Amino acid sequence: METAQSQEQAAPAAFTAFARFVLCGGGVGITASFAVAALACWIPWALANALITVVSTLLATELHARFTFGAGGRATWRQHAQSAGSAAAAYAVTCVAMLVLQQMVAAPGAVLELVVYLSASALAGVARFTVLRLVVFTRNRAQAAPTVRTAPPVHATAAPAGPAVLRYAA
Repeated sequence: METAQSQEQAAPAAFTAFARFVLCGGGVGITASFAVAALACWIPWALANALITVVSTLLATELHARFTFGAGGRATWRQHAQSAGSAAAAYAVTCVAMLVLQQMVAAPGAVLELVVYLSASALAGVARFTVLRLVVFTRNRAQAAPTVRTAPPVHATAAPAGPAVLRYAA
């Protein structure tokens, strides 16, 4: 019973992990938007956005490692790099969606732009969740799962294997 509970804590169910992903990622995103606005009072907006994006991605990755995906510890540098790559891909998806909208509609209204942007963000977010769950943080869950040891297979042989058989076995 305790082993099943340990596995549950180490690898939360998909729905629970997704809810945590939205909570952590959304919370960091909202906080980051306020931080960009505040920092932009002292430095150029593009620099403020770049700095806050790096910090918020690092923070979100740590939260996802510790809380969302039950990795049980800090995120590794590899996980940070993979997470940053998935964030960059999500950014590219939203940019492409907006560029396609601009090509298809001469003067899109604010509501249409918002719908397209939020739809692309939602699609990218679901894809990012999937990548983080199945690729980035999957190794930690596999390591946390208990290993079941079995006895080695027993092979019955009539005679010891000769050099020719051993050569083919290698």
